[in-house]
Amino acid sequence: MIKTILSILICVISIYANANEDYKKGELLFKNKCSSCHVDYIPMKKLKENFFNKNNTMFNLKAPSINMITYAIMRSPKHIGDKDDKEMQEIEIEEYLQDYLDNPNLENSICDPYILKYYDKKLSMKNKLSAKEILSLAIYFMKYDEYNLDKNQTNTNLSIYKKENKILNDAIINNKYLLIYAHSKTCHFCKIMNKEVLSLDIVKKAISKNYIFMKIDIDQTKLPFGLDKNYKGMTPTFFVLSKEKKLLNKYPGSWSKKDFLEILKENINK
Repeated sequence: MIKTILSILICVISIYANANEDYKKGELLFKNKCSSCHVDYIPMKKLKENFFNKNNTMFNLKAPSINMITYAIMRSPKHIGDKDDKEMQEIEIEEYLQDYLDNPNLENSICDPYILKYYDKKLSMKNKLSAKEILSLAIYFMKYDEYNLDKNQTNTNLSIYKKENKILNDAIINNKYLLIYAHSKTCHFCKIMNKEVLSLDIVKKAISKNYIFMKIDIDQTKLPFGLDKNYKGMTPTFFVLSKEKKLLNKYPGSWSKKDFLEILKENINK
């Protein structure tokens, strides 16, 4: 029995060590072959200001920063692969990188279309990276957030999760459902939803009557209540949960006032 447990522990440690080694290889490769174009981490708040308020005059970026790349690959609306199937996602990211590095163009870019206009045309790296190097880069991008969790991001996550118990208590005491709104400040359809639907008094009253409302910027923090596993990267997305934290419905996309009011009604007394 003890031998079996030791064997399992050795296997787990070996897998972790190999994953760490693969990550380090990808990190070194990125620094040696990609950092001449792609700069290091820049806080997302500063990036938004740079592109959407300052027309790229703050940083004069000619290519995305490392955290912009990993966001696009792993968490953006155009993210690569299924986050619930890591093995298949790794293969799909590897294939995407191979295709994009061989033939970089606007058609196969997953970056924000608004920001692409600021970047220089990328030259092909065909035959300049081996299959093993492409795999190392894929692993590096997949694990970047895990190894480089920003302090401010951590604080934001903690502050959000500390609110969970209070929100659940409010829902229980007031016999209300939970309405979680996943949005992004750079999301065009979120802005439309905010202006044309969520700002209306009739909608505010309908939400207040039966729901505890949480608005989550997915660029700043992870979704609460374990909703990340149900989130496919589209903004806006609305989640309706019971006061017991059971997911009742998920509504991706922007909605008209009429349709959104119907959504709010259809979850009552489920």
